[in-house]
Amino acid sequence: MSVTLALIILTGLISYQCFNNNQLFNKLLHHPFSEKRNKEYYRWITSGFVHGDWTHLLINLFVFWSFGEAIENIFVAKFGTILGRVNYLVLYFGSMIVADLFTFIKHKDNSGFSSVGASGAISGIVFAFVLFSPMSTLLVMFIIPMPAILFALLYVAYSFYASKKGLHRIFDHDAHLWGAIAGLIITIIMIPESISIFWDQMSGIF
Repeated sequence: MSVTLALIILTGLISYQCFNNNQLFNKLLHHPFSEKRNKEYYRWITSGFVHGDWTHLLINLFVFWSFGEAIENIFVAKFGTILGRVNYLVLYFGSMIVADLFTFIKHKDNSGFSSVGASGAISGIVFAFVLFSPMSTLLVMFIIPMPAILFALLYVAYSFYASKKGLHRIFDHDAHLWGAIAGLIITIIMIPESISIFWDQMSGIF
């Protein structure tokens, strides 16, 4: 079983449990106010296994499955099975933690802010994919064909806009943005040649 599939199953199971257990949901979600006062920094990870509803969960897991397997295979091919999977987990959880870290800094004194979802980690995976295959065609909303690099740029632009406007409180758009940035940086640190792979493919356009 791939690490990607194992994470999908685990995320699905925990999210499902939280759909039926509000106490558990509140214990695991990202709540910077509680994290600062009670030192509950474990929430930076547990919140990535909790989702607001079935739509939120299924979309995230579908996107993760679509890109995660490809990135995991690249890491395994580069580092070998064990180290490749370990480094892949570093990418996934590193993106998740960085995403929540920045929203923690922004909202640590705001008792009314909370968020859930694996979007920060998945954003990191998606942007790692863009490094290796920027011109791959993605089907946005399952029907609109779009180059991966264009999707990435629009995604960042929307996340920035939504963050500034305060849209969708439970869906943390700051986390989307910082998770994407973390994914790029972590991937470049681990696989420096990803930069040349990206530019070689982009230069082909011109």
